[in-house]
Amino acid sequence: MKQRVIIDTGPLVAFINRREHLHTWVINTLATIEQPLLTCEPVIVETCFLLRNIYGGQDTVMSLLDEGKILISMCLSEEAAVIKELLQQYQSVPMSLADACLVKMTQLYPESDLLTFDSDFRIYRKNRNQLISVIMPENL
Repeated sequence: MKQRVIIDTGPLVAFINRREHLHTWVINTLATIEQPLLTCEPVIVETCFLLRNIYGGQDTVMSLLDEGKILISMCLSEEAAVIKELLQQYQSVPMSLADACLVKMTQLYPESDLLTFDSDFRIYRKNRNQLISVIMPENL
């Protein structure tokens, strides 16, 4: 079982929305991962926004937090300076606020893997020059 996995918006949406084409892949992958999953506030905001038209979607997100299956393990206000630097460094990609927070989280949890569908994490680096260990479908 993998430990210390950080989850991005795409896999979280696919986990909750059974109509997402990668839903089964996420379910099978999460079966190999020890809970709780780690994430940040911007991922929760994006996920709730994307699930706003899915009956029970936002409620499921909040239940996962309430039940401790997902933990918000970084305080954005405490990491604002570093997040700002990352946004500036990768503005040509461009980097979203959620992506910057996830990169920072990979620095805070150096042994972690990031569960994502976003190939930009193959470009982003933690600590300026280190690859980020990602878990993603092979065809992305």
